[in-house]
Amino acid sequence: MTNHPLTPPPELVQQWRKAPEFSALSPCVMVTVTNTKLQDIATLAAQWGADQELEACLGEVSFLNSQALADRVRSARRPKPPSLKEQALAELAEWENVMDIAPDSPIRRALEQLDD
Repeated sequence: MTNHPLTPPPELVQQWRKAPEFSALSPCVMVTVTNTKLQDIATLAAQWGADQELEACLGEVSFLNSQALADRVRSARRPKPPSLKEQALAELAEWENVMDIAPDSPIRRALEQLDD
């Protein structure tokens, strides 16, 4: 989940974890929250809050009556995480530089033929 563009930085998650509201929780709740990956919870919370703000902003400019504009703004502000194919091609590009692999290698060609 940490690949998502709206993932808060680890420092911020630690800051939130040290916040009085969080540290005031009972030990039972603390164990539950700790075991469910605080980073994932923080990421989901950040994404939800950002989505609420984006939709509210788009609602304010709805008088423009342009669904195309709203779609462009939404896709620009909520980029999708890279697909597995994109991640693999990026990883391969790094290896191509280090290990002198030809840019038209069968591995690259096979990856490029895959659907996203």
